[in-house]
Amino acid sequence: MPTHYIQANTNGRLHSATEPSIAPLNRGFLYGDAIYEVWRTYHGVIFAWDQHWVRLQSSARALHMDIGFVPEHILGEIRRAVAAYRSRTRDGGQLYIRLQITRGAGAIGLDTALADKADFVILVQPCPGIPPAKLREGLSLSTAVSLRRNPALSLDPAWKTGNYLNNLLCLREARSRGADEVVMLNLSGEVTECAVSNIAFVRDGGFVTPPLSAGILGGITRSLLLDSVAASAGIKGEERTVLPGELGSMDECFILSTTKDIVPVGRIDETAFKVGPDTVTARLKAAFAVSALAYAEAHPELAA
Repeated sequence: MPTHYIQANTNGRLHSATEPSIAPLNRGFLYGDAIYEVWRTYHGVIFAWDQHWVRLQSSARALHMDIGFVPEHILGEIRRAVAAYRSRTRDGGQLYIRLQITRGAGAIGLDTALADKADFVILVQPCPGIPPAKLREGLSLSTAVSLRRNPALSLDPAWKTGNYLNNLLCLREARSRGADEVVMLNLSGEVTECAVSNIAFVRDGGFVTPPLSAGILGGITRSLLLDSVAASAGIKGEERTVLPGELGSMDECFILSTTKDIVPVGRIDETAFKVGPDTVTARLKAAFAVSALAYAEAHPELAA
């Protein structure tokens, strides 16, 4: 059971997330036939709303799923869930907001035509923080060796779906070795990403991150960093193939995700990286914080 209160909104019904809310015949439960997105707030504003919604629609198209919900409706339901959460907990901090949409329920069987209509579940909880010691020392990562990232021609990692066993099992392997996160390789032996984060490396003052073609999720934080945030800090970023044999030549490493933004990595297995206030990673994290504040000031309509 969770150690903190989580607010749920299932198809408009507000309730504790510990209460049942979907039918046993729901296809998200039976088959992972679902898509999802996670937003977080900065300064009380839902960050990168449009970018996440566009990715949600892309995932829906990839699964041939008619979600049947417009963004204005879902935003209203998120606000109801956030208001209920804050009323219950009196928590005025930053929030994690998850929207999961399933194809619905119906008779047992894989045929998508058996589904009735899409369902949604919204979950609201505190945005998880990174312990100060981890920010100082950097996370510890380990490369998965028993499994590889599922290939795009089988189930594309660019689709943000309810199918996470590949990530889960790779992370379990890394955790069994005492690591905080996992580094997954694709079938060609190239670095792809972590279980729930993209990854990047710093060398010669700039950073590199694996390309989408390696088989990764197109992370929103990653995209913002490449498109504008890094340039605002005077740092050059590029997408290119990264091989495990190159890690020893990298100066720094960091992970990127919606809930964590940019977090330094101290080591991957036996390879250590520079961590501290005078690093490129620290400059990028500071620049991202400035960008998030500017977004919040520009979008009061997304206050939550």
